[in-house]
Amino acid sequence: MTRENPIHRAAAEGFARGADAYVKGRPDYPPEIAAWLRHRLDLGEGKTVVDLGAGTGKFTPYLLSTGATVNAVEPVPQMLARLTSTYPQAQPLSGSATSIPLANESVDAVVCAQAFHWFATPTALAEIHRVLKPGGRLGLVWNLKDTRVGWVAALDSILTRYRADTPNFGSGNWRNAFPAEGFSPLHEDQFTHEHAGPPDLVILERALSTSFIAALAPEAQAQVVHDIQHLIAHELNGASEVVVPYETKAYCVQKLG
Repeated sequence: MTRENPIHRAAAEGFARGADAYVKGRPDYPPEIAAWLRHRLDLGEGKTVVDLGAGTGKFTPYLLSTGATVNAVEPVPQMLARLTSTYPQAQPLSGSATSIPLANESVDAVVCAQAFHWFATPTALAEIHRVLKPGGRLGLVWNLKDTRVGWVAALDSILTRYRADTPNFGSGNWRNAFPAEGFSPLHEDQFTHEHAGPPDLVILERALSTSFIAALAPEAQAQVVHDIQHLIAHELNGASEVVVPYETKAYCVQKLG
């Protein structure tokens, strides 16, 4: 990422190519997230929220369900087009975390679902601070595979050999952005979650929706598919239905003043 191009190459290429896999393979969020949005972020009728790094709109329906007005900000055109067609109730905006096309102090909350690790910088936080009203909330949400389960850890090891410098939650680097000037300390909540279905969907398509996997050359991507299919056949005995365990971590800070 540079000042001229604020989107990491893996995100720009991978998410442009992998929008279909993202829609099909990504899990939903736990039911508790609806109450979290209402109580921790104070969302509801009459409020306005930014879905920042909105992607194809995987988190957008949770924001819409609160009754708030949703502005979906996304820099990758292919993903924003998917969101627009699926959730016409949301206002689609082409933009990024360092260039949010909204006025100063115009929104009650900003939410980054599966996204903040891409832009966890003082510049992005200053831009988020700019658009938030005084007392407004910033919410950060991640669905994380539970690698305490043996076969999930084996799956993760297949993927991480291709990660290189791609930002991710697990590195913990995003935490270096906090404490942040003008914001309260981070508050963390955690929920358990499961993604059940055919392994080709909840394991393989989920893996192919990963930015740095979607951005691979065809030969390398074919190797990933082979390795995951081998894992399904041997670690999961070729099961036709599997349950992928997830942990959902949700963080909130409030704009001071």
